[in-house]
Amino acid sequence: MKLIKNQSFGGERPLFESHNLRMENVIITDGESAVKECSDIEAQNCRFEGKYPFWHVDRSIITNCYFAPGSRSAIWYSNDMEMRKCVIDAPKFFREMKNLTLRDVVINDADETFWNIDGLTIENVQLHNGTYPFMGSRNIKVNGLKSDSNYVFQYVKNVEIHDAEINTKDAFWEVENVTIYDSLLDGEYLGWHSKNLRLVRCHIGGEQPLCYAHDLVLEDCTFDSASDRAFEYSTVQADVRGFIKSVKNPASGIIVADGYGSIILDENIKGPANCKIIVR
Repeated sequence: MKLIKNQSFGGERPLFESHNLRMENVIITDGESAVKECSDIEAQNCRFEGKYPFWHVDRSIITNCYFAPGSRSAIWYSNDMEMRKCVIDAPKFFREMKNLTLRDVVINDADETFWNIDGLTIENVQLHNGTYPFMGSRNIKVNGLKSDSNYVFQYVKNVEIHDAEINTKDAFWEVENVTIYDSLLDGEYLGWHSKNLRLVRCHIGGEQPLCYAHDLVLEDCTFDSASDRAFEYSTVQADVRGFIKSVKNPASGIIVADGYGSIILDENIKGPANCKIIVR
């Protein structure tokens, strides 16, 4: 493997069509598309400042690197990539990729990142600011995530999440086959129009959660005291520990909780309108 060490590169495509290359303490300054149409790339302790540094790259490992705000749209159309212990301050990262793994990564501008990724593994990752991360991605495994970005995990499929802390609005809209374990989910309009969304030992906050959901399952979950008008027009099997402020017009299924502030069943309920609402 060729080694480039303690050097700086600028301009357009300075490392175009590089293969079997290791970069150590390299700085990519101005310009764009520094590492494009490449394969078998390793980058360690590098700094990326220019636009679009990794496009059409196959098989890469990026460790202890920094991506400055100017490196926007940095990694697209690249497959089989692992990123470890990096800090990202630029938006629109990671699009149209297959087999991406992130471990111990902080993304401080998560705007429109992780779009249309097939095969995403996340361990101990932080997302801050921005909108719509994970849009349209599929086959995702998460173990340790903290996020305050808005509109996370919309239109995703086949997802398993453990130990997440998600503070957002409109999370998990129109998702399919998603299971979330031992997580905090706090924000307005959680899980609307979802299919096969399953929450296990999760804490739920925010207004009007889990409405218009199909085949929704809650196991041993809790609700914030201010979280109201849950389950409107949903088909649901819910085992809730503690109190739910209000339940409104669930379509069918069964809801079990220790108590309810109010149960709203009015003329606007939709069929089959046979949900059982039970006090434990």
